[in-house]
Amino acid sequence: MEVTEVIFARGHENIRATHKTTFEVTKEVALSKKGDCIIAISANKAMADLSHEFKANLCKEKAQLTITIQAGEITEVVKASGSSRLILTHPTDMVVRKSDYVCSRTLAVKANKAACDFSRKIIAELKNSEQRVKITLTATV
Repeated sequence: MEVTEVIFARGHENIRATHKTTFEVTKEVALSKKGDCIIAISANKAMADLSHEFKANLCKEKAQLTITIQAGEITEVVKASGSSRLILTHPTDMVVRKSDYVCSRTLAVKANKAACDFSRKIIAELKNSEQRVKITLTATV
């Protein structure tokens, strides 16, 4: 079974994407240079806004999550895992982790990429505060 969610966000001039173990998308509208894991802001959805069907799929032990990030003509794809330990309730943030650490901000674990692994071409697009970003989340069991 496959369930998809689409999120729209935007870039920001302070996006650095240098974090070695995570990346984050947030509903927050501002970004300081300390947010080195953030790849997009002003998202129209966070964990609390995802459908019950999507969350139910992602919370299965064998769930796989494909995250497709599109900015301009550039696309980045990240593969990660779901978990029955996911909480999926945070009102503003979605964090994808290389580790298996789980908190209310965790969207997925065991990801094959963190912010520092993203192509610098897409990061250049994401540094543009006018750049619209489309994030497609596909949970498959």
